[in-house]
Amino acid sequence: MAALSFADLGESERKQLLRVARESIAHGLAHGRPQPLAPAELSEVLARDGASFVTLHRAGALRGCVGSLEARQPLAIDTAKAAFSAAFRDSRFPPLAASEFAEVEIEISVLSPMIRIDARDRDELLQALRPQVDGLLLEEARQRATFLPKVWEQLGDPRQFLAALLRKAGLGEDYWSPTLRLFRYQTLCFGEHTLNDTVRHA
Repeated sequence: MAALSFADLGESERKQLLRVARESIAHGLAHGRPQPLAPAELSEVLARDGASFVTLHRAGALRGCVGSLEARQPLAIDTAKAAFSAAFRDSRFPPLAASEFAEVEIEISVLSPMIRIDARDRDELLQALRPQVDGLLLEEARQRATFLPKVWEQLGDPRQFLAALLRKAGLGEDYWSPTLRLFRYQTLCFGEHTLNDTVRHA
């Protein structure tokens, strides 16, 4: 099967993914688990392996955001699981209540493959980062954290972006180590109410 690319996700596929996400949350409210999907039921594009994050907003405020960084299962199934987890398993929020469901707005970010950043020091990394374009994943031993490219809207300066991500990983904001592993990626973002997609890549 051909690898998934952003170009494959036309308006029809994006609408299908948004429907999958909403139906999975509804199924979670009723049954306590994600909507089950069989690969044979999926379109050829959505049956390809893909990684996604699902972000929920309510009254303009974040209400949950969970996803995966690596493409290990069909994109539609990955999105169904991410939507369920964003609604019910984001530890920053209580599980979504049925009374909130109609007010929730869903946004999906489909991730590109990870690309390793070989930076010899902090300054080289800061120069390599592309604001508004790159998501960043960092790993140090068992500590791991990521920011989607959308986070640049709140942290537009590379130094702020990196410092906040290091804090998220439980490291000091000035931390640097030769064993630190860094990866960049891009996203295709779209929401169910606008479908004005933003491709965040060079």
